[in-house]
Amino acid sequence: MAFDGREPIYLQIADQIRTDVVSGALGEEEQVMSTTQYATAYRINPATAAKAFAELVDEGTLYKRRGVGMFVAPGARDRLVAERRERFFADVVDPVAAEASVLGIPLDDVVARLRAAGATGEGDR
Repeated sequence: MAFDGREPIYLQIADQIRTDVVSGALGEEEQVMSTTQYATAYRINPATAAKAFAELVDEGTLYKRRGVGMFVAPGARDRLVAERRERFFADVVDPVAAEASVLGIPLDDVVARLRAAGATGEGDR
């Protein structure tokens, strides 16, 4: 993992863990690296990793088992998928529908194009 984005490193860590949960790379009840392990592996300040973990605990993605470590919370994947799905529609689909309307493109044409792109695996035709 390389930290090269404009966002603070702790947000990049939190986003990567969320992505790992959504993708299934981290399963429910699975232990995640400790803040010390993150700090050592990625050569960052342990407080930075701790801040990321605190955010994930606050939102219910991770939980702490006293004396054992951090674990993926039950239901975390379903919640994150639902949030990302809603964000996808708001950030991607709604603007596409609005632009199609402005350009006079029938939504059926947009749907047909999406189906064709999905069938061929080519989203940038």
